[in-house]
Amino acid sequence: MINVGDMQDLAEGVSVTEWIGTAEAARRLGIKEASLYAYVSRGLLSRRKVAGARSSLFNVAEVESLARRGRPRGGSGPKELVIETALTEITDDTLWFRGRSAIELAEHADLEDVAHLLWTGTLPAAGAAGAAVADGETTWRATDEAVAAGRAAQAALPAGTLPLERLQVIVPALAAADPLRLHLDRPAVMAAGRCLIAGMVECMPQVCPRELTICERDQRGTIAERLVSRLCPVRPQPGMLDAIRAALVLLADHELAASTLAARVAASVRADPYAVVGTGLGAVGGALHGGASFGAETMLRAAGQPADAVRAVGELLRRGERIPGFGHFVYEETDPRAVFLMKLIRQAAPDSQRLAIAEAVLAEARGRALPAPNIDFALAALGTVGDMIPGAGEVIFAVARAAGWLAHALEEYARNTPIRPRAIYTGPIAAAYDAVPG
Repeated sequence: MINVGDMQDLAEGVSVTEWIGTAEAARRLGIKEASLYAYVSRGLLSRRKVAGARSSLFNVAEVESLARRGRPRGGSGPKELVIETALTEITDDTLWFRGRSAIELAEHADLEDVAHLLWTGTLPAAGAAGAAVADGETTWRATDEAVAAGRAAQAALPAGTLPLERLQVIVPALAAADPLRLHLDRPAVMAAGRCLIAGMVECMPQVCPRELTICERDQRGTIAERLVSRLCPVRPQPGMLDAIRAALVLLADHELAASTLAARVAASVRADPYAVVGTGLGAVGGALHGGASFGAETMLRAAGQPADAVRAVGELLRRGERIPGFGHFVYEETDPRAVFLMKLIRQAAPDSQRLAIAEAVLAEARGRALPAPNIDFALAALGTVGDMIPGAGEVIFAVARAAGWLAHALEEYARNTPIRPRAIYTGPIAAAYDAVPG
């Protein structure tokens, strides 16, 4: 079959490429249509977008080559690692949680709601999750023993320890206080997940004054409300709590990011939920992953006023360093999470000097033709505009993503098959050492 693009190729003297639709490509590979986009995001397949349609066209030669090599996860030979999941889909700069728009969920849902969606496939009844938390029910609360262990563990850390590093100590302490952590059936994992995520927040040092009402609620508020007392030394601007709530929803999962893959590998060999989250925490702080928000935050804090944005960006470029918070491996144009979160930040604090600095950095980046800002930049803006403690963006990222890590763990527990990629050896040939010198 030859389309208009191929006719143009012929006219220009280049080879003809045959393209097939989504359904046919999925049929030839023996996978679901949604899985094709995971193949595209990892460079295994090329696609051509169809104007005005959500479907795409796929390169026949690449599809057939991939079909001959076999499905990436199966078989004994070395294969590209692609894992099928029913949790999250990223298509055409849009993010979906189990078929629901993550952006629409961020309009109103809490992290607790989205965690339930990821873990079970359904949203709780309208208002059910929030009502349960407000009434003081214990479903999203760690045990007293777990909180005592987690607080004691992080309290022993040196002053100035970043909050993400505190979480990396808190989670193993929470695990030690849970005698049922090795139960891997879905209800047990969900119960552990609620206690774990609540414990991550409750064990962090409280930084806001006790007289603030939102702080006094402590273990009775939503996860977003409890985070405020751990991240905001002063009363946040009106609307900033809503921005934190939305950020938690937007960051709950993002397909197979590095930390999620690490968490899935741990779960595939039957690591308990705490170990799964601990594994994710070990990867999420990387400068090319969740730690990018801290780099962007440092850049924003280095500018004392909007006029300093040119210097802050220019110095990084002159040193040949990557500008943190811009561009994304998956999104071709813009990160929809960043667009939505920046909108809420602008609404919450339109007159903020720190927002003016962030806007100046964005303008400078556009002037230098840098890629669009991503969620890491939006998190950095949230932390600085909200007058939060250094590293607040990393905490929001980690607490939110724990829900996604556990959702992926549930899929792996159900599969009960270890993820074991094969390596292609490129070192010296063993036979070369067999020769005996003459």
